[in-house]
Amino acid sequence: MRAFIFPGQGSQAVGMGQALADASAAAREVFQEVDEALGQSLLRLMCEGPADELTLTENAQPAIMANAIATLRVLEREGGLRLADKAEFVAGHSLGEYTALCAAEALDLTTTAKLLKLRGQAMQAAVPVGEGAMAAILKLDFSQVAEIAEQAAQGEVCTVANDNAPGQVVISGHKAAIERASELVKSAGGRAMPLPVSAPFHCPLMKPAADAMEEALGRADLRAPLVPVFANVTAAPVADPGEIRRLLAEQVTGTVRWRESVLAMQEAGVHHFVEFGGKVLAPMIKRIAPDAEAVSVVSMDELEQVSKVL
Repeated sequence: MRAFIFPGQGSQAVGMGQALADASAAAREVFQEVDEALGQSLLRLMCEGPADELTLTENAQPAIMANAIATLRVLEREGGLRLADKAEFVAGHSLGEYTALCAAEALDLTTTAKLLKLRGQAMQAAVPVGEGAMAAILKLDFSQVAEIAEQAAQGEVCTVANDNAPGQVVISGHKAAIERASELVKSAGGRAMPLPVSAPFHCPLMKPAADAMEEALGRADLRAPLVPVFANVTAAPVADPGEIRRLLAEQVTGTVRWRESVLAMQEAGVHHFVEFGGKVLAPMIKRIAPDAEAVSVVSMDELEQVSKVL
């Protein structure tokens, strides 16, 4: 069994999408539709930068999605493959869950782009700059980090944002609480790395953004996906449109349970993971499930190679 997976924020880079757009009409159609949906030249920003503008949450989220969907569309169009025939599940990391839903035709491309633009804007606006922070915690497991976060909160917000892989957990919340947690992490033998983010994602401080997304998702045309999607907040498959809407809104403030999602997919029989549009999730999977096969597909050469084995 196989799962198609899609990366989250942090996988953006100036130059992304350029080679695909140059080589494939299918990719160009994706980028053009996203540009029209957003009323901006997102592809130009992806290809030419500047990097600081591309990294803005409201730009990075639709850009990462567009790049991944373009990669998948090239495989489907030029490789003659259908997602529903080649994957039993889809999943994505944070914003990648929207990409997964678009890939599985639960959301159309225009709707996905607009939702992610709004999501980025709402997440950025939820907390004044400088009040929040995030840090990656290395060498400690989820339960250790969760206990440290609770100790460090002291009446402020400090929670686990991402459970990415063994020894890689991200915390999010008020800046002072994250700093307290980072000191406790060092005392416990771990390592804390401040993340260069503009807002504290996936924590209760994002409640205004969650409310905005709940309203937007309520208006969106969302259908049952071709294959079930593993939801970040439950680490379980979901296919009901109403449930998907609810979980996507919860995801804004909830923990991204990626490690558990991969283990649950493996338990369901998935042994082959294909990451589209980035090289972030496949290395994580090799740490979570060493027996699984995980490949990343970004370039035209990689698309040709993977099309031969699917």
